[in-house]
Amino acid sequence: MAWDLKSGPGPTGRVEPEPGVSETVARVIADVRARGDDAVIEYARQFDGTVDSDLRLTASKIEEIVDGVPVEVRADIATVQRNVRDFAERQLESMKAFEAEVAPGVVLGQRHTPIEAVGAYVPGGRYPLLATAHMTIVTARVAGVPRVAACTPPIRGEVPAATIAAMSMAGADEIYLLGGVQAVAALAIGTETIPSVDLLAGPGNAYVAEAKRQLFGDVGIDLTAGPTETLIIADDTADARIVAVDLLSQAEHGPDSPAVLITTSEQLGLRVLELIDRLLPGMSTRELAGPAWRDHGAVHVVPDLAEAYALADEYASEHVQILTAEPRDALERMQHYGALFLGEGTCVSYGDKVIGTNHVLPTRGAARYTGGLWVGKYLRTTTYQEVTDRSASAALGELCGRAARAESFEGHARSGDLRAALWGNAEPTWMEGL
Repeated sequence: MAWDLKSGPGPTGRVEPEPGVSETVARVIADVRARGDDAVIEYARQFDGTVDSDLRLTASKIEEIVDGVPVEVRADIATVQRNVRDFAERQLESMKAFEAEVAPGVVLGQRHTPIEAVGAYVPGGRYPLLATAHMTIVTARVAGVPRVAACTPPIRGEVPAATIAAMSMAGADEIYLLGGVQAVAALAIGTETIPSVDLLAGPGNAYVAEAKRQLFGDVGIDLTAGPTETLIIADDTADARIVAVDLLSQAEHGPDSPAVLITTSEQLGLRVLELIDRLLPGMSTRELAGPAWRDHGAVHVVPDLAEAYALADEYASEHVQILTAEPRDALERMQHYGALFLGEGTCVSYGDKVIGTNHVLPTRGAARYTGGLWVGKYLRTTTYQEVTDRSASAALGELCGRAARAESFEGHARSGDLRAALWGNAEPTWMEGL
C-alpha cells in the first residue's frame, strides 16, 4: 500500500483551458482572420511590447544580432544543434520507404515526403528558450522541410539575441519577432506579409497551447505541450541530493509545473523533503519553483518498484527519471511517458538543453496516446498501389465486388466488377448491353 509524505494533485488527464483563455484566444484568431497584418501588429504592440511594424527580421539585422552574441554561446549552440541533428538523422534512417510485390502483378509501396511549410514557435515569456529552436527547426531541416518560418517574442521589450542566433544557425528561412496567439494565428492563417504554413510546432503558454488546439484543422500541430512535468522513481540506492536538485530543476519552469517523487524508501523521501526545504530559498528561480513545489509537488512511498512503475504509468508524465539499482528495467516495465532518463548520470536537464533528443514532449496524460516531436512529425507517410497483372486485377475485382456490396456500396462494387469482366470470367448483370 502506498502512502504520501507530501500530497499533490495526482495524475491528470485532459485539462480544460483556464476560464477566459479559450474565449480570448478565439477572439484574437478571429481578428487575425479578419484584419491580417493590422491585427497582428496591434496585438504585438499590446502583448509583446513591439514598436516596429516590420515584424520580420531582415537578413542584415539577423547577421548583426548573431555577430553580437558571445563566441562561446554560439559555439555551444552549434554543439547542441549537432547533437540534435545527429539524433534526428538517426530517426530518419529508421523510417524506411519500401515497395513490395505482394502477389504476382500487385505492387504496394510506402514513401515519406516532407511537409512543405512549417511554423516553429520558440517561447520567450520567462526565459529565452533557445533550445526550442534546435528542437523544432533543426529537426524540420533534417526531415527536408523546404520552408521553415520561426517566431519568438521580445523578452521584456528586448530582442532575445541568443534565441535569434539559435534560430538562424538552425536554418530558419524567416524569423519574426512575434509571440503569443497572434504569432501562431498569423502562421496558421497567413497575412499580407506572413505566408501561411502547413504545420505548427513548438511549446508555449496556456494561450499558445489553446491557440494551436483551435487552429488544428487549418494546419497540423505537433501537440499541445505544457506545463512541464517531471517524475522520479527512486529506490534506496538513490542519492537524495540528486533527487532533490533534479526535482527543483524542473519545478523552475513555472508555478504550475508538477514535480513528483515515487520511492520505495521512506527514509529517502524524508531526506529529499529536507533538502528541498534547504535548497529552495537559495534558488534565483524560487519565485517559480517555490509555488510549483508547494502546489504541484508530491512524494509517494510505495512498497516495491512494481507499484512504483504502475503509479508512474498512471501519471504518464512528460519526463520520467529512473534512479534505481537497475534503471534499464524501466524500459520493459513502463509504458506511459514522454521520455525516460535512465540512471544518476542522466538528468532531465540534459534532454531539455543539450543531449540531442527532442524536448517537445506530451504533457497532461497525453503520453498515454502519443510521443513527442520527432523527425517523423514533419513527414507525411503516403502509400501507392499498382496492379499490372490483369488476372490479378480480375481476382481483386471479384473480391471488391463482394466486399463492397456487403457494405451497400454499389458504385465501389461495379469498379471491381468491370475489371473482373474485362480480364476474367465474371458476367455482372448490370453490364448487359454495355
